[in-house]
Amino acid sequence: MRLSKERVRHMAANLAGHLQQDGHIELVGDRKAFVEGLEHAITDELSIEDRLNAEVHQMLKVYEKQIEQGQVDYQKMFVMVKQKLVRERGIIL
Repeated sequence: MRLSKERVRHMAANLAGHLQQDGHIELVGDRKAFVEGLEHAITDELSIEDRLNAEVHQMLKVYEKQIEQGQVDYQKMFVMVKQKLVRERGIIL
């Protein structure tokens, strides 16, 4: 994930404030719990690409010898596999 936990916390608090101020939500419970829920949702969403990248790296280990021998361009293969998984899973990055 490219954003720090502090930045995500700040984003979540700002979002909660704007949603409340603009009348989109009315908090009846604890604001802190709501902000923590937003933090969790933002973190989960941002980590999707990280998990996908790790999965692609793992998948490409099968082609390690071909990559080392120059038969396969790792970056091109990475992008192709990642795009295929994104399409198949309907992921929005």
